[in-house]
Amino acid sequence: MFLTAVATAVGVLLVLAALRDVFQTLLHPSGRGRISVAVTSFVWWFCHRLGTRAVRLSGPAAMVVVTVVWVGLVVIGWALVYWPNMETGFSYSTSLDPTRRSDLVDAFYVSVVTLTTLGFGDVVPAVWWLRLAAPVEGLIGFALLSAGVSWLLEVYPALARRRAVALHVHGLRGMRTVELMGGMDPGAVATILRDLAAGIDQVRVDFTQYEVIYYFADPHASTSLASMAGYVLELSAAAQESGSAQVRHAGGMLDVSLTGLAEVLDSGYLHTGGTTATVLAAYGRAQRAG
Repeated sequence: MFLTAVATAVGVLLVLAALRDVFQTLLHPSGRGRISVAVTSFVWWFCHRLGTRAVRLSGPAAMVVVTVVWVGLVVIGWALVYWPNMETGFSYSTSLDPTRRSDLVDAFYVSVVTLTTLGFGDVVPAVWWLRLAAPVEGLIGFALLSAGVSWLLEVYPALARRRAVALHVHGLRGMRTVELMGGMDPGAVATILRDLAAGIDQVRVDFTQYEVIYYFADPHASTSLASMAGYVLELSAAAQESGSAQVRHAGGMLDVSLTGLAEVLDSGYLHTGGTTATVLAAYGRAQRAG
């Protein structure tokens, strides 16, 4: 009786921990589940030890490992719930050899089959509460599959937005915007800077909502915001020294956006405690490391 209570309690806690982490990672505004943060940080650290190529794969690898951990916690949790009840709570097909069965192995088998909704029918629940519990696990499995797909559909557009901002900055640098700013139309310059500030703000929101996107290191400098951030600082500084009030105002907006982005990066990932320039420099080094 004691073993049954302990196994069931631990199993339920594991399932709830996985579901809570899925909710916090995918649905909560912070986008930071404790388990997913720990796993992605470990994958990032491990990939850095392997070299540059591994660093470039750390983002996709982190998403795969986090998903596997979620599924593993749910499978183990439900297996622990089933395990003490395998002898009396389940009915076995006559084709199965009773002498070659193991309650623990059978519990994991039932958990995997139920979670994936395969429904082979060779081991089925025979008591009422297990007959209710099994469909619940099947629904959780379907929810995990849907969550994984929705995660991909949310993360990759966020990465595309970040890369688009980086490409925009790369184009501005290629056109020597800082050097030519004084001879350009102030209204045009202000529009460029405000649009860039809006893009930076969107990236900041994405970093807050989707923690995992930090671990996607772009292989090309032109699409890497970490590589382009220094030039954004130059644009902001040059604009705030302009003789045009609207350019100075737009430069101030860009500076505020950069400061906000640096705060998110530092509080969530880098922990330098430094200035905006220090944080963005550390971001660039972290993304290039390998």
